[in-house]
Amino acid sequence: MDRPTLRRAVSRGSSRPRRDAALLAWLLTAVLFCAADTVARGYPFGPRTRAVNDLGNQYVPFHAHLWDLLHGRADGGLLVNWQSGYGSSFLPDLGTYLSSPFALLVAVFPRAEIDLAVYVITVLKTACAGAAMAWLLLALRPGRRWAAGLLGTSYALCGWSVAVASYNPMWLDGLLALPLFCLVGEWALTGRRPLLGVLVVAEGWIANFYTAYMATLAAGLVLLLRLALADLDRARRVRAAARAAVTAALGIGLAAPLVAVVWSGTRHAYPGRAVDFTPVPARDLLARLLPTTYTFASPAVWVGTTALLLAFALPFDRRVPRRVRAGWTVLVAAVALSFQWGPTHLLWHAFATPQGSAYRQAFVLCGLLVMAAWTSFAHGPPEPRALAAAGALLG
Repeated sequence: MDRPTLRRAVSRGSSRPRRDAALLAWLLTAVLFCAADTVARGYPFGPRTRAVNDLGNQYVPFHAHLWDLLHGRADGGLLVNWQSGYGSSFLPDLGTYLSSPFALLVAVFPRAEIDLAVYVITVLKTACAGAAMAWLLLALRPGRRWAAGLLGTSYALCGWSVAVASYNPMWLDGLLALPLFCLVGEWALTGRRPLLGVLVVAEGWIANFYTAYMATLAAGLVLLLRLALADLDRARRVRAAARAAVTAALGIGLAAPLVAVVWSGTRHAYPGRAVDFTPVPARDLLARLLPTTYTFASPAVWVGTTALLLAFALPFDRRVPRRVRAGWTVLVAAVALSFQWGPTHLLWHAFATPQGSAYRQAFVLCGLLVMAAWTSFAHGPPEPRALAAAGALLG
């Protein structure tokens, strides 16, 4: 067997576990998402509607207008939407709420079933985020595919996804962008797939620039940690960082025409209410690590008890190299603390405190917790002493 054939064979062998893990995460996420709504008797499995607040008053109508545009029945076009109030500009709304490729799926549903179309899009985005995370975990370090699939599901059904983004479907593109951008960082680290990396970044920013911005910051932090832990000389580290920076710049540049329109529309819109950031008490932040907790004002960062225990066990597990333990622990702790400090809070939110929930970047911490949990488990089941320490820390 010649060398190119051998390389392709090895590549196929290494990608199969990732495909299996991604498929498991996709299926589990979709089934559990729908099963939860069935138990709760929520639409479309029961009488309780989801179309309340912004979802019912903005996002579903926007998707209905997109359906009209795609079928040539709209009263207006890409520039003006005459079906909204007395008429309003539509291009900024398109770039903010409807630029995800998933949004085009509304075209295959009946006009009277736009609510169902938005629900299906929500499930698909969430399931794809779980699949992407499962693929990423096995790219970070080889391990058991079933564990990667389960942790990918934990990420997809994290507190931020279920309690916040499921009613803001455009933010779910950020949930998907985070593992994809981290994969782009892995490609930059090894010098592979430069063109695909640019396209992934561009599509992430086009789909939803707001959460893509947060995902880009987080992926940059993960790449810096990976570079610090990699067995590379200084010159190779610099080249890898430069490749990642160029890839991100080119991808954002491709998305710039649409992002610039949204930015301009936001800048000239009617001024909103000014909000000052006030961090929640530390006990509230820590409490939201526990499943089934809810308050509107604090970040929903739970990823499931098992994933949380594995993440807590990482600093104490001597099977994991000390530098790896220290690196991931410091990164997770630093990101959590950055949520509570005014300047870094503004950095996460593009220097504007949002109205409503002030922790819209919480999915970043959820993703890092899952990566830390995988780092712990991929080195082998944690030692009993490490699990005991994690249990005490959780308690």
